[in-house]
Amino acid sequence: MSSNVLATDSRYESDLQGPGVAVLEPPAQRREATPRMEVTAQATPASSQGMDKTVDKTVVSFRVFVSDLIQLTKPRIVVMILVTTVATAMIAAGGTVSLGTLALLLLGTGMVAGSAGGANQIWERVIDRNMPRTAVRPLPSARMSTGMATAFTASMGTLGLAILWMGFSLTPAGVGLATWLLYVFLYTPMKTRTSWNTTVGAIAGALPMLIGYTALGGSLADGTGWLLFGVLGAWQYPHFMAIAWLYRRQYEQAGFCMSTTVEPTGISAAIQSIAGSLAVIVCGVVLCCLSPGIVPAAVCSVAVLAATVPMLKASIRFARSRTDVTARRLLRSSLLVLPAVLAVVTIRVFW
Repeated sequence: MSSNVLATDSRYESDLQGPGVAVLEPPAQRREATPRMEVTAQATPASSQGMDKTVDKTVVSFRVFVSDLIQLTKPRIVVMILVTTVATAMIAAGGTVSLGTLALLLLGTGMVAGSAGGANQIWERVIDRNMPRTAVRPLPSARMSTGMATAFTASMGTLGLAILWMGFSLTPAGVGLATWLLYVFLYTPMKTRTSWNTTVGAIAGALPMLIGYTALGGSLADGTGWLLFGVLGAWQYPHFMAIAWLYRRQYEQAGFCMSTTVEPTGISAAIQSIAGSLAVIVCGVVLCCLSPGIVPAAVCSVAVLAATVPMLKASIRFARSRTDVTARRLLRSSLLVLPAVLAVVTIRVFW
């Protein structure tokens, strides 16, 4: 750049020495133009940085939006349902299931379950503001509009039912619809009216067991399917009673009718925890004994007992001393029981 300027200056000087009129602009004017060009060049990175910041904000906003959509579906519950669906599908099929079939089943079941969770949050969006545990959800915190949540929930549920119906049969789709209706229109409003909501919620939460079972050839008339339903339904009592005790004050402030708010001593919650633990043991052992073979049945039954007895002991400890410590131990124990029992009864199919 400097060599070009020097060349231009020399030509200008030669034109002045010779005859004629100089057509080049004076050096002073060119020297003034140069700083302006440099200022313009310096301004370009600043505007680029502004654009980068705008892009970054857009990316962050999109990520938050996607995260809110996922949170609206209650992903932890959906994951639990999908795990149970895999087990029940393999049990119904009597062995392995192709990845394509399994992926289609999980997609349909997950969308129905996620839609039910979203509809539950739409219903409870006002009361959720009163609980620190739920106030950070997308709707109570006003990060998402009710209209957007409704559109997302309705479309996802409709598509999920269509997948179950067209990909498999009317029976799993019907079970999925029954699950959705029971969870949204019965369990959800009951939470502020009666502590029996736990029982209704346990039924609604266990029905997806029958989605996977009937999708892969099982029948609603089979005892195996209902025993699987019993495992998940009974497991929810010790699991959710522990949660109800740990968050009893928040539930009470928000206006929810839980066993621990209606009967604050926790005796009722403890009794239901023990009963649920015993029911899981019974259903699991019976499932192990349905298939032929004494030795496999005995081995799997012992494995079920090894997996479930710790939860029963934790329930008894909670009954003797109803504290946050014993409730938290019960909750942690319950998290291991369901996958362990399902793993055992699924392995039993191959043995």
